[in-house]
Amino acid sequence: MQKLTNKEEEVMHILWKLKRAFVKDVLAEFTEDKPHYNTLSTIIRNLEEKGYVSYNVYGNTHQYHPIVDIEEYRKTFMKTAIQNYFGNSYKNLVSYFAEEEKISADELREILNIIEKKK
Repeated sequence: MQKLTNKEEEVMHILWKLKRAFVKDVLAEFTEDKPHYNTLSTIIRNLEEKGYVSYNVYGNTHQYHPIVDIEEYRKTFMKTAIQNYFGNSYKNLVSYFAEEEKISADELREILNIIEKKK
């Protein structure tokens, strides 16, 4: 799975939300930093070339839909992030969030309970 740019990822989140959309529908979802229509169209075609998006043709226009689901992308994204930034260690990942105070002791206890229940 090819890496996405930040803007491509933003567009994918919109497509995952909408499920099927024309370029104008995707454009309407942007609240800030709204790209030009042609720029957005190019981004979506790039997503198609990378294998993330497909389309149906209606006359002169295309309705796009994701062919990679968000769970599949999330797994790949997390695996890569953990490998690249946390030495392939989930312990390092959790420690990072604990040190940055992004996760509470109660949340850590909940995570431990989830792990224990899976055993």
